Amino acid sequence: MSPAKRRARAYDPARTRAAVLAQLGNVREAVRGLGPEQLARPTGLGSWTVRDLVAHVGTTVTAVHRALELPAPPKQDVRVAEWPLATAADSAAVDELAPGPASGRPGLDAYLAEADAGLRALLDAHPGGRLLRTDAGALPLDDYLVTRAVELVVHTDDLNSAVPGLEVPQDRQALAAATRLLADALAVKAPGASTEVRVPPYAVVQCVEGPRHTRGTPPSVVETDPLTWIRLATGRLDFAAAVAGAMVGASGERADIGELLPLMR
Repeated sequence: MSPAKRRARAYDPARTRAAVLAQLGNVREAVRGLGPEQLARPTGLGSWTVRDLVAHVGTTVTAVHRALELPAPPKQDVRVAEWPLATAADSAAVDELAPGPASGRPGLDAYLAEADAGLRALLDAHPGGRLLRTDAGALPLDDYLVTRAVELVVHTDDLNSAVPGLEVPQDRQALAAATRLLADALAVKAPGASTEVRVPPYAVVQCVEGPRHTRGTPPSVVETDPLTWIRLATGRLDFAAAVAGAMVGASGERADIGELLPLMR
């Protein structure tokens, strides 16, 4: 089946909703144990401190609230797999990111609790097919929640990197959704079938123009684990460095996908 005719991946709405709420809960639980010195630590994301990053986690959830306050667009005009590419095109450089609006609040746990309660209420009140205006275009609520899972997984990993000893768990369904969406975004950005990107156990996609194969494995293969893939796709890790460090296996003449990354920031 050609890339142009490949069916879009479907995400189970109930699992996605549960994953978003579970990952937000994981972050909230971890934040309760952070002291002032830990919250003041740098994150490597521009000028953001850990406090700023935690506040941003809350705003990724309350983005659903803000989108639902706007009139519904007349029709869907973007696929969810295109969302990461729109964020890469529209976002400022990482070192120019502004802190989240709640970063000055003394009670981050209370802020995350508000975000959690508000999201639960909204999900009970609105159907999953309700269209939302997003920076990428018009998406159904259920699809937009997949993008919230991506944001939560990415920033949970950022938190773990910023605070020594912190090990905020990644919800399995949230990690799966993030891995799959970013893999699908690569296939959108570089359609083709000469390279197979494998991220077991969650995703396999074919991409990159080149000689077509009629059966079996494409001539070029890239394989890595989910968190390494997410770091590559979001610019947290350089592809060449990951290959050199044996975090990525890459074989074949079209296996160097470094120029296609990152897919989002």
